[in-house]
Amino acid sequence: MTAAASKSGPKTPVDPDAPGPMLRYQRNLPRLPVPSLQETLPKYLMTVKPLLSEAEYKRTEAAVKEFVSSGVGAELQRRLENKAADPSVLNWMDDWWLNDAYLAYRDPVVVYVSYFYLYKNDIQRKLPAKRAAAITTAALEFKKQVIENTLVPEFAKGEPMCMDRYKYMFNNCRMPAAEADVNAMFDPFKNTHIIAIRKNKFYVIDTVQNGRQLTTGELEYQFQRVIDAAGYNKGVGLGALTADNRDLWTENRKALVAAHPENKALLEKIESASFVVCLDDSSPVARDESCRACWHGDGRNRFYDKPCQFIVFENGRAGFMGEHSMMDGTATCRLNEFVCDSVAKAPVEDIQCNTILPVPEELQFHVTSEINDIVQAAGARFDDLISRHELTVLAFQGFGKNQVKKFKTSPDGFAQMVIQLGYYKMFGVNRPTYESAQTRKFQLGRTETSRTVSEDSIAFCKTMEDPKASTEEKVAAYRKAVKTQGAYMAMCVNARGVDRHLFGLKHCIKAGEPMPAIFADPAYAYSSHWYLSTSQLSSEYFDGYGWGQVTNDGFGVAYMIKNNAFSFNVASVKDLEVHGKKFYNGTHQFKQCLEDAINDLGEVLKTDIKPQAKL
Repeated sequence: MTAAASKSGPKTPVDPDAPGPMLRYQRNLPRLPVPSLQETLPKYLMTVKPLLSEAEYKRTEAAVKEFVSSGVGAELQRRLENKAADPSVLNWMDDWWLNDAYLAYRDPVVVYVSYFYLYKNDIQRKLPAKRAAAITTAALEFKKQVIENTLVPEFAKGEPMCMDRYKYMFNNCRMPAAEADVNAMFDPFKNTHIIAIRKNKFYVIDTVQNGRQLTTGELEYQFQRVIDAAGYNKGVGLGALTADNRDLWTENRKALVAAHPENKALLEKIESASFVVCLDDSSPVARDESCRACWHGDGRNRFYDKPCQFIVFENGRAGFMGEHSMMDGTATCRLNEFVCDSVAKAPVEDIQCNTILPVPEELQFHVTSEINDIVQAAGARFDDLISRHELTVLAFQGFGKNQVKKFKTSPDGFAQMVIQLGYYKMFGVNRPTYESAQTRKFQLGRTETSRTVSEDSIAFCKTMEDPKASTEEKVAAYRKAVKTQGAYMAMCVNARGVDRHLFGLKHCIKAGEPMPAIFADPAYAYSSHWYLSTSQLSSEYFDGYGWGQVTNDGFGVAYMIKNNAFSFNVASVKDLEVHGKKFYNGTHQFKQCLEDAINDLGEVLKTDIKPQAKL
């Protein structure tokens, strides 16, 4: 993905009536297609076959045949095609996916939904107020480009990507609600303030005074004022409420609002802010420690419902935490790369002690004893949740993308096979694996599931671990597996995977209608039970990127492919149990298996590099 089109120009026509350059292709992007049953069903069988026994596969095959012969499949397909053809529906999956995958999800967003980036150190800006100010200036410039629709669109293989989701980046907030949350949007031109959180206390900093944006030096002064005002004593920690189960947060928000007439307006100050800057009083040093601090923090010095939270630690380390519901990581990755790049290129400004600036206002919530008890209980639940999860990072420095390209292979395919081989080393089998494939070439496109496990990937793992297999056989098995993985990924980015189509068909079943055997079949649930949930976003500016596992018997593996390094962020529950077997310290075991896998595969592929002809 790049922020520039090919020299020949995209095939998608420009919309002359677009509100700005950012959206100049938006209206003319293709709609998300509905694949045919004839395309999806054989593909579905192909993806489940390596995961099932012969008897299980025959049962699944029979369920698929019944889906066709009964006419149920055709009827559900007709309903789905009718929805997709509705002129008022820009994307047939959008409302269903947003509800099911995010807003109706009731577990806490922290750990289960939110994600993070850890920035590299900035030796020029070790004071937290100074680094927070530089980050804020860069983020405000990005906001300006977004809200004025001047941000350059992104392109993939010369064609423009959907830019609609950027409108949810600033001045937005996820709002807890019964059954399903909602998203609140606020005027980005009127709401020029940000929220700084320090010692669990919330402060309002207006970034514009008398029509002029504050300089970086003035912002540093305001952040330092917040740090000084917060002192040494911690506040109540209302942020813990946003870390809770969504139904509990829904009821507790009502209680907080009911506790005093001013509390609702105070909450809205946070909800309407451009973004949040968390000024943590901790000083993480180790990579694992720093990643965990960005992944979840202490549960109090955050407001987890905000889509963008920049985090600055006492020692000047920094990162970002994103709430996932309205945007996927590609948009915030671009934001954070822009921020890091802008800060790296900007001169270091001195603090400007402009005493005319209004003192940042602390939001003085009215906290009754009942609310205090609610907050403490939410904090205790957060602490318990975090205590049951583990995260560790394999920061592999042996080689990176530049070397992998010399292997004449896809860097992403290479990373996926490393993950498969690492899992096989630890468990002796391969299990359902999710890799995120973006479908942003379509209007309101988000993601499709690329199913990594294939008969070829399993054969590759077995060959790699076979002491009798030759190096040539291992190379051949790898190249066949990675070709299959790449072909399926290519189908997914064109919205030709199986998961979203089947998801849509299932949604077309009306209340009271029987569940078709294809969906009642255990293989349907098993093949989408993601023992490995994987995704790649890469930046040379990041020291970490990750999120939690999606099943408690699996791993979340976020990985970065850098020019000369790989990074694998591994997250799981601490006391991992898979199919009745316990793996104590399982997160770190898997990290070691990944390291062994990337070393083994690298050594094998190095033998396949043709020597350069001497001049």
